[in-house]
Amino acid sequence: MGVRAAPSGPAGMEPETQRKRCWSWERDLWPSVGSCSCTPVSTTALRFGPFGEHSVNASWIAVQELEKLGLGEDIDLHVCEIPVEYQAVERLIPALWKKHSPQLVVHVGLSGMATTVTLEKCGHNIGYRGLDNCRFCPGSQCCIEGGPECIDSVIDMDAVCKRVSTLGLDVAVTISKDAGRYLCDFTYYTSLYHSHGRSAFVHVPPLGRPYSAEQLGRALQAIIAAMLSDLKHSESNINCHNEH
Repeated sequence: MGVRAAPSGPAGMEPETQRKRCWSWERDLWPSVGSCSCTPVSTTALRFGPFGEHSVNASWIAVQELEKLGLGEDIDLHVCEIPVEYQAVERLIPALWKKHSPQLVVHVGLSGMATTVTLEKCGHNIGYRGLDNCRFCPGSQCCIEGGPECIDSVIDMDAVCKRVSTLGLDVAVTISKDAGRYLCDFTYYTSLYHSHGRSAFVHVPPLGRPYSAEQLGRALQAIIAAMLSDLKHSESNINCHNEH
């Protein structure tokens, strides 16, 4: 199941116009990636390493718990750590998509201010002024020069949030439209750009504030399952529509 690279922009749109709007791909622009029957899929969960005052990144602990739990026999889960470095993100994200050709990539990051598990709707292109772990910051202060200001995920985060919130996990799940203009946001935008919107980002709070590693792992398991269901439902609709 291949992944199409994002085009330079919607046809006929001037570069300046592209930069001033949120770029969102309609689901029916996606090629068919399977029939209406259940097929094995590949999912990649990416987490960040330590940074700042966080010697232990809760996103890594949560992803480790997710790896123990798994996503079911029909789903291949690949886990990878991304350094908190802009240039590493620029190098690794396209390489990971090329290597695994996943149906979905879910990035998991730590937010020191969060008290809920937060689903990010979109990634932003400009405004990156914070130095990374190598004391580096892009001179352009953006992810993709000439790219749109923001890119939406094809995943319906509102639907995912509602679905997970009914499962009784004792973990609050909320929605956000601002991933923070640091490595989380930078990574999300870069992944959305290269995956044609087929990425997601989940922010988790620090461990114990208020959730345990096990709670975060189970929340990630439920969230990703809901995301894959949302993706499969939309693609099944496309396939059935195409057959007619």
